[in-house]
Amino acid sequence: VQLQASGGGLVQAGDSLRLSCAASGRIFSEYATGWFRQAPGKEREFVAGINWSGDQYYADSVKGRFTISRDNAKKMVYLQMNSLKPEDTAVYYCAARPGGYRNSYRYWDYWGQGTLVTVSS
Repeated sequence: VQLQASGGGLVQAGDSLRLSCAASGRIFSEYATGWFRQAPGKEREFVAGINWSGDQYYADSVKGRFTISRDNAKKMVYLQMNSLKPEDTAVYYCAARPGGYRNSYRYWDYWGQGTLVTVSS
């Protein structure tokens, strides 16, 4: 599975942004997909995940603000981010793994190149 993330940018606090991740290869519909982020000097952290069945998982810090979705026919994964905060500033990565969701980046096999989201106060 190859992944390519896009949609990052510079926004103000309270704004919205939608990230997209295009996948290619293998049987995408049977993979769990997710979004992680990494701020400077910090470890990569889980943001949101979605199983092939559509079950969604979120980090507590983004619940109620972010929504993950996927379109298996188009092999696309999206992260709708609303009410953005300065602490959401990070490089965002999309990821995929066969089987179900896991909340640690160590269990994910395929990664996109990352897209930078900067939220100014």
